[in-house]
Amino acid sequence: MNSDYSIAVHILSLLNHSPEPISSEFIAGSVGVNPVVIRSITGLLRRGGLLHTQRGVMGAQLTRPPEQISLLDVYRAVHAPDSVLKVHQHPNPACPVGARIQGVLDNVFGEAQAALEARLATVRLSDINAALHQTS
Repeated sequence: MNSDYSIAVHILSLLNHSPEPISSEFIAGSVGVNPVVIRSITGLLRRGGLLHTQRGVMGAQLTRPPEQISLLDVYRAVHAPDSVLKVHQHPNPACPVGARIQGVLDNVFGEAQAALEARLATVRLSDINAALHQTS
């Protein structure tokens, strides 16, 4: 999985934090990537129903309060993979391990993916923002 997911959470957190509209260039400076990357991920978040943008107008707004946006919503908006764990494609079917490894790992990886998604569903953007503002 690439870093689009963490960048998306960063973007949403920054937009939620700022009382003023902010540019993709400003966001890019915070994230440490090119503004083109920010615009691409912002487009995914818009198509995922998490952001509202207007062509030619600087800034974006959350479509709902941060308490109503889960990290699972963000995960799905950025087209995260069906599973972060992948099984290798060509094990040897003549080998006793190779013949069964994919099925065994599919079960384990499926359970791990379900646990990941269940956890992401419990964390809200508001939780991330609260953690960002805690003093150490």
